Amino acid sequence: MLSNITRALCIASALGLMAGAATAQDPVKIGLILPMTGPFTSTGKQITAAVHLYMQQHGDTVAGRKVEVILRDDAGNPESTKRLAQDLIVNSQASLLAGFGLTPLALVAAPLATQAKVPEIIMAAGTSIITERSPFIVRTSFTVPQSAKVMAEWAAKNNIKTAVTMVTDYAPGHDAESSFTEPYKAAGGQVLAALRVPLQNPDFAPFLQRAADAKPDALFVFVPSGPGAIVMKQYVERGMDKAGIKMIGTGDLTDDDILPGYGDVAVGIITAHFYATAHPSAANQAYVEAFKKGNPGMRPNFMSVGGYDGMHLIYEALKKTGGKTDGTALVDAMKGMRWESPRGPIQIDPETRDIIQNIYIRKVERVNGELQNVEFATFEAVKDPVKAAEKK
Repeated sequence: MLSNITRALCIASALGLMAGAATAQDPVKIGLILPMTGPFTSTGKQITAAVHLYMQQHGDTVAGRKVEVILRDDAGNPESTKRLAQDLIVNSQASLLAGFGLTPLALVAAPLATQAKVPEIIMAAGTSIITERSPFIVRTSFTVPQSAKVMAEWAAKNNIKTAVTMVTDYAPGHDAESSFTEPYKAAGGQVLAALRVPLQNPDFAPFLQRAADAKPDALFVFVPSGPGAIVMKQYVERGMDKAGIKMIGTGDLTDDDILPGYGDVAVGIITAHFYATAHPSAANQAYVEAFKKGNPGMRPNFMSVGGYDGMHLIYEALKKTGGKTDGTALVDAMKGMRWESPRGPIQIDPETRDIIQNIYIRKVERVNGELQNVEFATFEAVKDPVKAAEKK
């Protein structure tokens, strides 16, 4: 039996050897790892649909190389993510890894990306630290602090003098809590309570009751995409809306993929985020129309544009390298890249490999009978505030 250390060394050696084994005549293989089953299926389906749409629109050949996407389902399980990433690099000879629906999934693949010198394109996960875990990680989604900080700044300037924070108790939630609290307090706001709800099988009721008892001007909420409908239902059941306690949060709370099913309880909710289906640009209108046509019954959400832009990043990097898949060259090609996304203008920060993008303040309204996140204010070219603070 091999010892754990020997086994790890063998895997590392295989990763390094196999990552460089493909030839220029081989297809460029992209290992797309997403939760296609389990509680985060919406994320997987949205990104997969966007990846397919991009390839339909731009073809499957770049710089003379065929592009092949190999989809693998990790069901949101980090152990599965690690195993699938190893298999994609060693056996499938993937030149890039992409997807990563949650922070733990992105982090577990980071050492593999470093060992194999394979770019890891983050299309979903939003914790600030992710890009710091490997020089081969580049993000096209977002960071939670981008939206949380903007929400704090907007709230402080709009007569919200007291707040309670309620976040899911894992890394993105902690990011949201601190990135809202610090600028909000600095602007004169007062946080009356900081509540953390378990990630697994959450029961929001007792936390919402504590928030109601504190009688703040607003409740700031961060939850992963999905549980927002439960939060809103229980918020109304406790009469918090009638008591004048505003609900504010990051855009995960009013995810466009599931917002239509929320009902009127969602009307008036104010969030900060980087994308809405209703974003009023010609590029987005074309994107939404094409997405809906290719995926009947779905409408694109913020996860989808992370996938769509992730494919654009890969295609443009391959053009710059002339189709070569050397990991270092690809990442260097990605640094500083900028383009017009369905979400608006975006750029890859050449120093942090994170995304720079507009953050919009939105209000849930009924538009033509359908619930939409309607943008009414824009904060331009927002960098990840955590990394920005670290540089000071």
